Amino acid sequence: MQTVDLIIYARWVVPVTSSQQVLHDYAVIIKDSRIVALLPKQEASQQYTAPVIHDLAEHCLIPGLINNHAHSAMTLFRGLADDLPLMTWLNDHIWPAEQRFVGDQFVEAGTALAVAEMLRGGTTCVNDMYFFPEATANVIDQSGMRACLGMLVIEFPTNWARSVDEYLHKGQQLHDHYRHHPRISTAYAPHAPYTVADSTFESILVNAEEMDLPIHMHVHETAGEIAQSVEQFGLRPFARLKQLGLLSPRLIAVHMTQLTAEEMDWCSEAGVHIAHCPESNMKLASGFCPVSELDKRGVNITIGTDGAASNNDLDMFAEMRQTALLAKAVSQDPSSIPAHKALEMATINAARSLGLDEDIGSIEIGKFADLVAVELNSVETQPFYDVVSQLVYATGRDKVSDVWVAGKQLLKQRQLTTLNETKVIADARQWAHKIQQAEQ
Repeated sequence: MQTVDLIIYARWVVPVTSSQQVLHDYAVIIKDSRIVALLPKQEASQQYTAPVIHDLAEHCLIPGLINNHAHSAMTLFRGLADDLPLMTWLNDHIWPAEQRFVGDQFVEAGTALAVAEMLRGGTTCVNDMYFFPEATANVIDQSGMRACLGMLVIEFPTNWARSVDEYLHKGQQLHDHYRHHPRISTAYAPHAPYTVADSTFESILVNAEEMDLPIHMHVHETAGEIAQSVEQFGLRPFARLKQLGLLSPRLIAVHMTQLTAEEMDWCSEAGVHIAHCPESNMKLASGFCPVSELDKRGVNITIGTDGAASNNDLDMFAEMRQTALLAKAVSQDPSSIPAHKALEMATINAARSLGLDEDIGSIEIGKFADLVAVELNSVETQPFYDVVSQLVYATGRDKVSDVWVAGKQLLKQRQLTTLNETKVIADARQWAHKIQQAEQ
């Protein structure tokens, strides 16, 4: 009998591998933060023992969900200035509030609130883009969650940096500090084509290739963005990025609601990854990402929530469902983006876009034990025919009972183990009071 660190028995295990199999009455065996075996429960009980054993008789075990586009600290702006056009919302409310309030303490409080929400919803990794990423990293580090942190670059000065050179320098410092961290990685995060100059893109591209990092950016979010680019550069934004050499497997293009057939072909040919944010796109009336057409072209599609200021939640179960449903509605094809594909987008596809697919994104031997247990024995999930269908179309984040990252339990029977929930809520309320007073 071999002793390991942790054994999790589950009624169903959905590994999210190419076979799309569902394993019944299986065990996941964990040692030194990684999965060392995946085998039937009876065999596991004969071969392994552990000081901690979980028997989840009415649960499904899935890989941790990966939120591939978020602005975590903006959770403190949840519900601020809702139901306005994007540029009105940004220019008249969000950007002034950021200028007034955003700093280390704001970002730490907002990120703690976001991490608490994401963990309770089964998200174990976030691809984040925001100012003061050092403060975000502190919370991620202490919470035990996993993150890819954006090294934000924008042409105009903010509370975090005053010039492009300072943005790049601070990003380099962040990367250097966390380059060997087991759960924190980095990506270049130029804000968008309309806020970044050609010369800055050229510097980012050189650095990203030297450091072998992803480039995470808002692209083709609105029709107005396209018109502005055509007027200023004589090119649509994606064509401009192509001309600059930015279309490659490094690029994670966020939103992508305004695409021609030729641009979709470019995505396929260059290996560009898409971070689809369906709920944010709908709320801001930005348009619809042509997910079905991109999928037919073999483009790697992932899912993000965007920030809670424009969503207004960080609920990856809801995003999976909306991804599948919107794809069907837009393509007028009910077979478009079946449930298993939506789950792949929220797990292994996102891991691939971040260059982390050797370590996370599926339940396989050798990968980190980033796992989520979903209770499927409630009224809302009965009767039962197809596990993955239930996960995507019928299950909510409230059914997430337990979460592990690298084998460490961060959510235990709906209770956070590394964050003080009372303090997280109290801090959020204090910031909301300050922000609300400023808005009046």
